[in-house]
Amino acid sequence: MTWYVLRRTAISCVVLLGISAAVFFLLHLVSDDPGRVVLGQRASPDAVADFNREHGFDRPLVVQYVSYLGQLLHGDLGRSYKLNENVGALLGQNAGRSAVLSLAGLLLALLIAVPLGILQAVRRNRLLDRGATAVAYVLYATPSFLLGLILIAVFSQFLPWFPAEASRSHSSWVVLTDPRAMALPVITLAVTSVAIFSQYQRSSALDQLGQDYIRVARAKGLPERLILTRHLLRNACLPLITLVGTLIPTLLAGNLIVESLFNYPGLGLLFLNSLQHEDYPVLLAYTLIGGVLTVAGNFVADLAVFAADRRIELSK
Repeated sequence: MTWYVLRRTAISCVVLLGISAAVFFLLHLVSDDPGRVVLGQRASPDAVADFNREHGFDRPLVVQYVSYLGQLLHGDLGRSYKLNENVGALLGQNAGRSAVLSLAGLLLALLIAVPLGILQAVRRNRLLDRGATAVAYVLYATPSFLLGLILIAVFSQFLPWFPAEASRSHSSWVVLTDPRAMALPVITLAVTSVAIFSQYQRSSALDQLGQDYIRVARAKGLPERLILTRHLLRNACLPLITLVGTLIPTLLAGNLIVESLFNYPGLGLLFLNSLQHEDYPVLLAYTLIGGVLTVAGNFVADLAVFAADRRIELSK
């Protein structure tokens, strides 16, 4: 286990280094004159030149990247050009709210998808299974923004049960303190995930139902509920654990759409505002967070699968 963790950590560092280099050079190649972008088209050439010299943009890109890596090693993500604030502080102010929103959507999706997928497998090819599969395909094909707009139209306009805008509270735990205002954003995040998770759970459960240990348990006369909860559930969830780990970065992208749609102050809304103003330090930091989540999600998923089934060899 120790050797595996060390090896994966080293590989993760190399991957993150490659991601940071690719994003850094791509962002800087979009505009070869950051001073002009930040100060505007009306700024004088002398002011633009002073800005580029002050921030080191007059140096070769490779030198700029090495300098940026040095800042990262010291925990410095740079400074926002437009907001004139430390990027790390900006991310810290918004990361908690986005993380809790993602976690709430993920938990809701799992609470619905896991029992639904097993129930579909048990009732394979019956009305419930066919109906749930059809709905899952439709929801999976529906864009998140369209899903959110439909929910707003139905549950905020036609049936005024929930507000159309998310809570503006700066508390990270607003999902718990103001659940009514956060209901539609959380449901929007969860619905698409339910469509994916339930089908994976159904396929995995169908595979496990044909295994010998299920036949033996049934031959012993064990109650069906006990077979499903004690024997089937744990093994059927293994592929879903891996899927959840790989979809963690997707939640970050989903937050971007949901936060914009419901005007929720989080990382996604910060990214969109920075994109409109071409605030490169914030865009670079946000993209790096996506890379870190991708690597960490796969790593945690592997460890979780190993913890659930010790027959798996991590060295492989």
